[in-house]
Amino acid sequence: MEIKTENHLKNFKSLGAFISDFLSGTIAPNVARSTMLEAAIRKSSLENGFFTEENIRHALDAIARMLLPESLHTWIAAYQEDLNTASTPKTIGVVMAGNIPMVGFHDFLCVMMSGNKMLGKLSSSDAYLIPALAAILIEIDPAYKNLIEFTSEHLQNFDAVIATGSNNTARYFEYYFGKYPHIIRKNRNSIALLTGTESLEQLTGLAQDIFRYYGLGCRNVSKIFVPLNYDFSRLIQACQSCASVIHHHKYKNNYDYYKTIFIMNNQPFIDAEFFMMQENTSMHNPISIVNYEYYTDTNTLKNFIAAEADKLQCIVGTGFDVPNSYDFGTTQSPELWDYADNVDTMEFLLGLGG
Repeated sequence: MEIKTENHLKNFKSLGAFISDFLSGTIAPNVARSTMLEAAIRKSSLENGFFTEENIRHALDAIARMLLPESLHTWIAAYQEDLNTASTPKTIGVVMAGNIPMVGFHDFLCVMMSGNKMLGKLSSSDAYLIPALAAILIEIDPAYKNLIEFTSEHLQNFDAVIATGSNNTARYFEYYFGKYPHIIRKNRNSIALLTGTESLEQLTGLAQDIFRYYGLGCRNVSKIFVPLNYDFSRLIQACQSCASVIHHHKYKNNYDYYKTIFIMNNQPFIDAEFFMMQENTSMHNPISIVNYEYYTDTNTLKNFIAAEADKLQCIVGTGFDVPNSYDFGTTQSPELWDYADNVDTMEFLLGLGG
């Protein structure tokens, strides 16, 4: 059974309203839904040590804000002409990552809103949360039951695919899915551009961009660019707001391990006692380490960003006039139109035709 765009909008608004009520502690209209979501949160946090309840609830809050009526209408208005053109629903295989909670929800939403069917390959690291939200959506409108399927097996019988993974898995995805219409996402990193004039409030926001989800997301800032003679003390002070990450045993194990490596190899680093900073040209960082690099002029920095555009997800900072820039503290609260890898998923899905 096909669901019209206006009904999709109504149903996802209802899902967003439920999530908001759930997070606020308001008694939800359907207690069974609350129990279902609580169970998914509990199982996820038990099986994945990095999926703490706080981080899961932060991800749910980000989804609830995506599903606010004004956000949904603003987003979908750009595609209204294509949505009004009838086409045969396609089965879209979606290979989901599991680095942060419910990172595949936006793809799920796009598949539904574009009028297609969802065949989701769940990550073993995040196997319960999106199915719980899908089950709640099916309760809201039973027609979704015929449009949503999840599997732990290899994807079969699909028309197009969206796959998210590492640079290594992307090579497999290219081999296996290359003959189908596809979006294949690889590793990306996010950076911050600092001038030294940032307020404590801005730097506290940057701390969230760095440490939310323990830094495991592609939208987490992994590297900062700073002017010569930059004073790191204010940044370290601001990051104290996230110092509780050191109490997570897996995070602390990484911190202790890399600190030992740095000391043994006589590598210089800045020790903030719950994270370390190292001067490094790489944009990729292990957990508990923030890379930094000095810049001497903004034009050189802009040229670097242009050359590395296909490796960057978010750029945090003000006054640099670069694409994909975000305010401090916002990288892990994306809008509906903030597409991963800057590839418009809705445009891809609506362009499948037929």
